[in-house]
Amino acid sequence: MCGSCTLNLTYDEQKAYKLEKIRSKFKEFYGGEIEFFNSNQKHYRTRAEFGLYHENDELSYTMNGKSQKYLKIDQCPKVDIKIANLMPNLLKKLKENQALKHKIFGVEFIATKDEILVILLYHKDILSIEKELLNLKKELEINLIARSRGKKLVFGSDTLRDTLVVDGREFYYQFGDGAFIQPNKMVNEKMISWARGCVSDDKSNELFEMYCGHGNFTIPLSAKFKKVLANEISKSSIKNALKNCELNGVENIKFVRMSSEEIIEAFNGREFVRLKGIDINEYKFSHILVDPPRAGLEKSVMEFMKNYENIIYISCNPDTLRENLTTLCKTHKVVKFALFDQFAHTEHVECGVLLEKQ
Repeated sequence: MCGSCTLNLTYDEQKAYKLEKIRSKFKEFYGGEIEFFNSNQKHYRTRAEFGLYHENDELSYTMNGKSQKYLKIDQCPKVDIKIANLMPNLLKKLKENQALKHKIFGVEFIATKDEILVILLYHKDILSIEKELLNLKKELEINLIARSRGKKLVFGSDTLRDTLVVDGREFYYQFGDGAFIQPNKMVNEKMISWARGCVSDDKSNELFEMYCGHGNFTIPLSAKFKKVLANEISKSSIKNALKNCELNGVENIKFVRMSSEEIIEAFNGREFVRLKGIDINEYKFSHILVDPPRAGLEKSVMEFMKNYENIIYISCNPDTLRENLTTLCKTHKVVKFALFDQFAHTEHVECGVLLEKQ
């Protein structure tokens, strides 16, 4: 077992262990039932990164081991079956070609329903191996990106499309190679469904989503709301979010490219050119959805949120969620709690919390 799979337990034992750990951590905020959303035990990761280790004339995939810096691996049962099937073929091609093998140090795989993208990382000028990279793309029939410091070469497409099925409906997404995506597709669909279940069918409801990315939650949730406003700092993510609205025929979302600090300043009266044509004062939000990075919510965001009735908080870090609840539960109470097993066989869990104003 390599260093990334730290729980040497049956899946039922893992479930019990994780539930007890979360119950204990959050007992002062919530004492009700915690919903557990399970994962497939194999082939669940649609995005995966590996090191490439050179030893003498050999080349191996590596993970960080539990007791050693580099642990060589031949395969990884966690990754999507398309990635698992490609890994040995890619490694063989790299070993056979000295130009491709020289000074390569890492690889990333992204799999969607119909496509696969491989990103190769080099410590050298990739322009010198452009021909070899093109041949590799053709031989393996993949989308391929090569990166080195300050350079990026694309062979095929660096934009992917995927389909999620949420509550029986298909949703279509476009995103770039650098976009944040939930790595466990099946659990992501369950997370979105759970978030939708936090909202009544009152079509007068309005949603404000912060940290919206390319619309992973925004688009499926939009059908539950009269109007949606969503902010995101990444220019490419906003571009893809707008495209994803078009792909799904969604017309009730306004996306704005602003940081969380900027959008709060806008609500406090500061004018921004990027808000031209959007009257943010016309919104009467019934719900706020946040899916922040591991660092959790900034103090200014929590201060802003305290005046709204319903908060849907998706967390990838239980430690910062607990810290944030210390503040949020001064004005709100936790009424629903979910545990999403994004990474089976590891300690990591993601949580969903619905808070209502007291």
